[in-house]
Amino acid sequence: MDNYESFKSDVLRLTKIDLSAYKEKQMRRRIDSLVSKHDCNTYPEYVKLLTSDKAVFEEFVNFLTINVSEFYRNTDQWKLLTEEYAPELISRFGKNLKIWSAACSTGDEPYSLVMALSDLIDINQITIYATDLDKQVIAQAKTGIYSEKSIAGVPDDKKKKFFTKIGDSSYQISDKVKSRVRFQEHNLLRDSYPKDYHLIVCRNVLIYFTEEAKHEVYDKFAHSLVNHGLLFIGSTEQVMDYKNLGYKRRSSFFYEKEE
Repeated sequence: MDNYESFKSDVLRLTKIDLSAYKEKQMRRRIDSLVSKHDCNTYPEYVKLLTSDKAVFEEFVNFLTINVSEFYRNTDQWKLLTEEYAPELISRFGKNLKIWSAACSTGDEPYSLVMALSDLIDINQITIYATDLDKQVIAQAKTGIYSEKSIAGVPDDKKKKFFTKIGDSSYQISDKVKSRVRFQEHNLLRDSYPKDYHLIVCRNVLIYFTEEAKHEVYDKFAHSLVNHGLLFIGSTEQVMDYKNLGYKRRSSFFYEKEE
């Protein structure tokens, strides 16, 4: 299929998602498989379907936003957060921390943050701002229902305290945890960024972005953090040129904003 440049323009117009910021070979392969699934032979034919069929449109956005998520993903990094970095942030900034879970997908990450921090702060003092560009996954996150596989990494005491089993293999997270998270749609490549955050968590999303787009996002995160605030990234990621962006590398996946 040709006309991919024109297709990118159509997608930007329809969804506000800029495909130019994603690695083209990888993304185009994924899109082409979806186009073929709907028996479309050209991009214009698929765009026509996107504009006329709401279910196909929502499937496309969900497909683009690559929602692979699980609670306490990479448990050793969560242990480092709760045992070293979160206590340090509390000591420095107090218990009313401003925390942003960016590209939060189905809510596993912000809910993990609430549970992890509940060992250090009264749960009623915790507030997580959680954003994603996909309204479908935000709606799913708000329901708070997860598979057994999704919550496999949750410590047993937290499972017992914060989850209720429903049906054979599904679990619902407690309202006590849900009430501490405020969800909102946000596009990392287009929308303005909030300010004065003590901790920003953005994990396993930017691996799909071009180097230029990554640089732009990490730069904006730096401007969103207070001095000595922390950025927590995924186990497959690294912030290239972090010194020039104003970060100090604290460990493999934690970067501190320098004054």
